[in-house]
Amino acid sequence: MREKSAETTILVVDDEEGIRESVREVLSDEGYRVLEASDGTRVLDMIRAERPRLVLLDIWMPQVDGIGLLKEIKDQEPEVNVIMISGHGNIHTAVTATKLGAFDFIEKPLSLDGLLLTVRRALGESPPMRGESGKPKAGKGKRRSRGTARTAAPAQSLKQKTLKKSVVISGQGLHSGIKTGVILHPLPPNSGVLFSGISADTSVPAHVDYVGSTGYATSLRGKGIVVGTVEHFLAVLHSYGISNLLVKMQGEIPIMDGSALEFCHLIEEGGIQEQEEEWSEIVIDRTYRIDQKNGESISIESSDTFGVRYVLNYPKPVGVQEHTYIFRGPDTFKEEIAPARTFGFLKDIEKLEKLGLVNGGRLSNCILMDDEKILNTELRFADEFARHKILDIIGDFYLLGRPIRGMITARMTGHSDNIALLREIRKGMGL
Repeated sequence: MREKSAETTILVVDDEEGIRESVREVLSDEGYRVLEASDGTRVLDMIRAERPRLVLLDIWMPQVDGIGLLKEIKDQEPEVNVIMISGHGNIHTAVTATKLGAFDFIEKPLSLDGLLLTVRRALGESPPMRGESGKPKAGKGKRRSRGTARTAAPAQSLKQKTLKKSVVISGQGLHSGIKTGVILHPLPPNSGVLFSGISADTSVPAHVDYVGSTGYATSLRGKGIVVGTVEHFLAVLHSYGISNLLVKMQGEIPIMDGSALEFCHLIEEGGIQEQEEEWSEIVIDRTYRIDQKNGESISIESSDTFGVRYVLNYPKPVGVQEHTYIFRGPDTFKEEIAPARTFGFLKDIEKLEKLGLVNGGRLSNCILMDDEKILNTELRFADEFARHKILDIIGDFYLLGRPIRGMITARMTGHSDNIALLREIRKGMGL
């Protein structure tokens, strides 16, 4: 981590005097040298003369369009990081700016804490970001049983990982129906996976303590922020071993084509950066189990690897499906599990719509069935439905914050059962 230099120069470009004054005061108090410009006409000349390490650039200014100026800066002075600022932005504007080379994007009115966090990250000075504190949420009253303890091999020490560069992706929320997107930023070691809004002034850790709902998808909730439908994305992070990442989004992770394949491509586009610090996997010490009266069950037992066996028994045209997946690295996940898509029955759509869900459901992002046949696509696997359930489990099980070594067996379960079992593991192992 770099030490802050007294000579570190930051250029603030904004036509609002009050914004410039506030930003100047907070950055000067932190020991930075701050330059100001009220419009974009002289910005390139100032960069060449003063050599700032960072530019804070408003998008909407008289005479000069901020996005156009961003392009010029990155073309002519590519080593200078640029943070875009806007009072009228949204996730789409943020995605556009990031694709054009902006380090990050923050909203007005500015949160000064969020601004400082972003500035420090841009300058390579950021301490590990922390989410909100809070008491662990209690599990719900479901019957549980434990098998006898089994001696497991010691936990492996693994290198922490982040991305080599920021990457973005756009899409639509399955349940909200809103057009949304995701911006991924590398984070220092020991930061964890954090979800935030555009301004990053509040973050929610990817942890079971922050699970807000499990109805038809897993959502996280913290002070002032809700993150919907995280399971497919987290399954990819789990499988690729990404331990430190800032995920900026708006309301809900996009559903893409209903699978996790495009998130695999996104991580590969960003490139995986191995970090010096280590962390260890969670090694399941004995059997933990959740049983429901309707025959649903999920358990995990000690194993020399991580794996999931899933059994489902649905009406036609699904029938009985079973698949066993053993993790052997991200390539096996990408080939065997990531392509499996979300599915649903036509008769359930009206019910879900009344609940305000699946507003973003499209023929292109789920497998839709009636009582006799699949209506809109060809299956990618004969057991695609069972594989998709495994995808959900892999994602939910990353909410303990570390990779897991154990063998999961599940029958007809969903997100609520997954989270209940996680809470039993957390309680039983003192995590």
